[in-house]
Amino acid sequence: MPDATFTRPDLTTFTRLDGLGLEVTGQLLEPDRSVLACRVVEPDDWCRRCGCQGVPRDTVSRELAHEPFGWRPTTLVLTVRRYRCKECSHVWRQDTTAAAPPRAKISRAGLRWGLVGIVVGHLSMARVAEGLGVAWNTANDAVLAEGRRLLIEDPTRLDGVKVVGVDEHVWRHTRRGDKYVTVIIDLTPVRDGTGPSRLLDVVEGRSKKAFKDWLAERDQAWRDGIEVVAMDGFAGFKTATTEELPDAVTVMDPFHVIRLAGDALDECRRRVQQELHGHRGRKGDLFYTARRTLHTGADLLTDRQHERLDKLFAGDRHVQVECTWGIYQRMISAYRHPDRAAGRVEMSSVIDALADSVPEALVELRKLGRTLTRRACDVLAYFDRPRTSNGPTEAVNGRLEHLRGLALGFRNLTNYIARALLEAGGF
Repeated sequence: MPDATFTRPDLTTFTRLDGLGLEVTGQLLEPDRSVLACRVVEPDDWCRRCGCQGVPRDTVSRELAHEPFGWRPTTLVLTVRRYRCKECSHVWRQDTTAAAPPRAKISRAGLRWGLVGIVVGHLSMARVAEGLGVAWNTANDAVLAEGRRLLIEDPTRLDGVKVVGVDEHVWRHTRRGDKYVTVIIDLTPVRDGTGPSRLLDVVEGRSKKAFKDWLAERDQAWRDGIEVVAMDGFAGFKTATTEELPDAVTVMDPFHVIRLAGDALDECRRRVQQELHGHRGRKGDLFYTARRTLHTGADLLTDRQHERLDKLFAGDRHVQVECTWGIYQRMISAYRHPDRAAGRVEMSSVIDALADSVPEALVELRKLGRTLTRRACDVLAYFDRPRTSNGPTEAVNGRLEHLRGLALGFRNLTNYIARALLEAGGF
């Protein structure tokens, strides 16, 4: 390093305390922690009441958790001078708000370290609390409050959103209490190919009202800028979008469309299994053995899987499952077609076929046909607007599920929403 320029070693600069208005006066290093004695640099000896200059009276100490170095918790012991006014006898302390908010137990640098650990490093709150050397509740309250102030309450956070994804998520797996929340995702970077999706907000409940109220809270200019809303088959999200965003195009994404067909295939398989054998699938039954193979795309089947399906569909006893499986495969091939126009024609033909000439015995296909006919415009809209799938929304749901495991369960929905926004908000 011939061009490197070194300065004199300075513990104050190394621990970034100069930006907090502090100066290190001593240190105590132990195997499991480090303590830095500090003083406030600015004297702050002018009375806040009458403006006269005060005289030093005594000193008090204030302890703050600081960002760790080498994963060793660091504690700051601030020596804070107290002054007394000569004229009005008012007593005050040196201002330490540059180092930490009033009554805070963690320095501003410690809060930034914890926030970066949560947002960028995806650390658990337990690891952040361990690094800071404070209790879990102390770290959780302070870091989430800082995250709300800096990130969540940023007025520009919703700027540039053109494509929105909406879906429900189970935030709490308990027998009591509301389990569901509505997650709103920004899919604009995915459509434009500029980055991943990001979580915009988490709303309590799973209903038309929850999504409609959230949209109504946004200003008119923002709502006018929304071009596409991707969603599942829940009619409440569709109605809320139509009422609040009349100019936006609603898209029922491929993930949920294929899932509807897959559910119909499973229900048909179980029904036929019961009608033929009088019991649910067991090991050795043809339907039970082929349950996963039936959900595999035809272009991905192995030779062994082909043989399994040929054996399953050899006779007429399983013709209902074969018909349902054929519709399922046609829908998959429509989405996988390299030509979107041709794929749209194929999907449209499937919807038309299910709307008209389905035998009464195929109750699952008739039910699927009613759903697809009712949402035909939303299903076909995907082919005209590529990269508007709600798949990234499901990916965010997966990250939120991982968050729930990291936190060992949340009892407070407010804390869960704040942590979810920090974890998957794309900041």
